[in-house]
Amino acid sequence: MPTPVIAIFDVGKTNKKVFLFDEQYQIVWETSTSMDEITDEDGDPCEDLHALMAWLNQALGEIMALPQFDIKAINFSGYGASLVYIDEQGNPIGPLSNYLKPYPANLRQQFYTDYGPEGSISVQTASPALDSLNSGLQLYRLKHEYPERFAQLKYALHLPQFLSFLISRRAVADLTSVGCHTLLWDFTQQQYHHWVIAEQLDRYQAPLVPSDSAQPVQIGQRSVPVGVGLHDSSAALIPYLASFEEGSDYRPFVLISTGTWCVSMNPFNHQPLTAEELQYDCLCYMHYKGQPVKASRLFAGYEHESQVKRLATHFNVPVDHYKQVTYQADLIRQLQEADTGIDPAPEHEGGMVAPKLLPSLAETRFRQRDLTSFATYDEAYHQLMLDLVAQQLVSTALVLPTGQTAGEYPLKNLYVDGGFGKNPIYMHLLAAAFPDVAVYAASVPQASSLGAALAIHPYWNSQPVRAGLVSLRRYESK
Repeated sequence: MPTPVIAIFDVGKTNKKVFLFDEQYQIVWETSTSMDEITDEDGDPCEDLHALMAWLNQALGEIMALPQFDIKAINFSGYGASLVYIDEQGNPIGPLSNYLKPYPANLRQQFYTDYGPEGSISVQTASPALDSLNSGLQLYRLKHEYPERFAQLKYALHLPQFLSFLISRRAVADLTSVGCHTLLWDFTQQQYHHWVIAEQLDRYQAPLVPSDSAQPVQIGQRSVPVGVGLHDSSAALIPYLASFEEGSDYRPFVLISTGTWCVSMNPFNHQPLTAEELQYDCLCYMHYKGQPVKASRLFAGYEHESQVKRLATHFNVPVDHYKQVTYQADLIRQLQEADTGIDPAPEHEGGMVAPKLLPSLAETRFRQRDLTSFATYDEAYHQLMLDLVAQQLVSTALVLPTGQTAGEYPLKNLYVDGGFGKNPIYMHLLAAAFPDVAVYAASVPQASSLGAALAIHPYWNSQPVRAGLVSLRRYESK
């Protein structure tokens, strides 16, 4: 008998993947491809939308033809802050612009003059002012700079929902995309922001549907439930929420997802973002059940990559030499006694760690350090990690609740996934910075894809969600 599976299309900026998960949420088949970017009419890099569409259709045909698997459902995970514009017939209009595309200064000024000030609209939409990374501003630009394209517009779909549309032919919106630093959603009113309505752009938003919903779609001779797609960062939280039930010793928690960016996400902090928090790159993701997830971002992975290159050059070692460095508690103490390392975490009224004064998160102190002051590579690398974790403490503290809310949801657990979760120096230092919290390195293979599969579990899988989806290794302060 063919194995019942769910198919997940996971679309990243470079790699496009398909995973088949069985009823125990084990990956039983996968394929991936990478696509080069093309350029838009301004010469800026952008997604090759037509190549992406061709790949998805080809991959769909391939998985539906696999005799050893029975495709019971399909869902999607994709990167955010990216809009696909479609016409009445569902055909794309123009390119899929890169969210790093430069934004015209005059258009930005026009927008904030009409609908600002910037700080107010950022607080209301839980969105730092990020130009093209605010996908609402992409749609605003389409209206004001490309009127011929805008005249053809039926819907502006975020990428995960466009992927779903390609199979379902059903245009929908979901809050994990609409609610993530788009400037579109007013978190204080729980509706589209007044500027969206004033510009009459709400009519180009597809109907909002639950993020964990699916609809039957006829594919060949079969009817298959197809999900609406999820923003990948929101999807990556779902395995943790599904694995650690309410009342569990593993809740409440903060997840630090580490990569180029280190994103601290707290699904249990529902306090509105403040103007100060927004200044330090705080934002809100949206829980797949529709609740805001306070998050803070730190460019720590990029900073680590830059500084280990600097260390490699200075000490004449390979760039990846840091992988051979073991955690040395005595060396940490020596550096701290020299008053160059991380200080013990200060406390605030809620009893949780938090900085008394927010230093700049733009760069680490290590950038300014003279490498000739370090006798060995190991000493210098330990100092780098002290400086990075000092910043991480500040960034993560931004998502911790304060006041009465801190008492209702005291942080019990801190999970670190991604690259820094495999770095014992980082993990031991983080455990020292949060002495009253259980700090774990967490591993979830293909977390975004798994989350997209779990989101529509009831539509295809009659088995209970198995335990052990998240592998944990606890670290203690040494």
